[in-house]
Amino acid sequence: MNSTVAVRKCMEYDFGLIYSHIEEIYNICGGPDLRNKKVLLKPNVLSDNIPERCVTTHPVVLDAMIAFARDRGATVFAGDSPAIHSRGFRPVKTGIIEVCEKRGVPWIDFMDRPSEIRLKNGRIKVASIAREADLIISLPKFKTHELVYLTGAIKNTLGLVPGFIKAKQHALYQNRESFSSFLVDLTESITPDFCLMDGIQGMEGPGPGQGTPVRTGVLIGSSNPLAVDIIASKIAGYDPMDIPTNRIALNRGNWLRTPEALIYNGPVLDSLVKKDFRRIRITSDRNISLQFIKNRIKIPRKFERRPVFIHENCTGCRECIKICPQNAIVMDEKRKNHVVLTDSKCIRCFCCSEVCNYNAVKIRVKVFGV
Repeated sequence: MNSTVAVRKCMEYDFGLIYSHIEEIYNICGGPDLRNKKVLLKPNVLSDNIPERCVTTHPVVLDAMIAFARDRGATVFAGDSPAIHSRGFRPVKTGIIEVCEKRGVPWIDFMDRPSEIRLKNGRIKVASIAREADLIISLPKFKTHELVYLTGAIKNTLGLVPGFIKAKQHALYQNRESFSSFLVDLTESITPDFCLMDGIQGMEGPGPGQGTPVRTGVLIGSSNPLAVDIIASKIAGYDPMDIPTNRIALNRGNWLRTPEALIYNGPVLDSLVKKDFRRIRITSDRNISLQFIKNRIKIPRKFERRPVFIHENCTGCRECIKICPQNAIVMDEKRKNHVVLTDSKCIRCFCCSEVCNYNAVKIRVKVFGV
């Protein structure tokens, strides 16, 4: 696989500027021929939020990629499937539907006739368009992620899995390492043909849904999803090996064997690093000594990071209840908008935090209280 990754500084969502950067990045990285191809554009649409919150791929990035692909002779489709939405989902608030309608690009319902693909271990249903399209172009968003630390090109592939089928994977893969391994399995089975990360404005803090917008000022592109994620993790100030999907993919060696094996084209990387970027704190996954201790001493669950519900912020939308793969969350019917977590059932997937639009779920250690 091509190991070239290109980065261009881009501080504003200006269509013409983004289009020119896409053209340059695509050519440098040897993007696939688009002539007469049926191309699926897969933005990151975690939920239907306004662009200013930086929860989703910005509509201008999608717009520029649609124009670029069409100018090269492609027939373009677009789609995504957030975990909390069902059949007929249309991301109106994001501005993405407006772009699709303006360009005459069909927005595909991933819940319609999903088809099964084989993974390294087992099978899973994905959007049928993902198998019918000649090419997939992934458009991830530069964001932190409570579970896997940083969400990028590899994680964006999960959106090809329709609706609540995604949440069920957390019940099957109940810790950070096993879930990250599943994400790599999925992306190896249905690898995007090109990836362009929207890092013009990203998200720091408790992402991918409740973090804070931050100007990161980059577009990152490659035919290699791992190369995109390695560069994104460096810009965010992480050691790329601390991101579990990076580490697992590098150990397998199908896309790259070491971070140094990628071919970088762009500004001096140190000049792009966000030294004050609010990262998700790395836990002990890579610390052999701590893992040795944890494997032999049962650390009380009360000392683990867990979902904590801020009841005064809760609107009673129940999205956290719908998404929980373990049925660990219920609404206390005697108290208005009061969510109750059964901690013994919680697997720390943090999906509840991911889907909350009201900052009513925080991920932290809570020793006292319920």
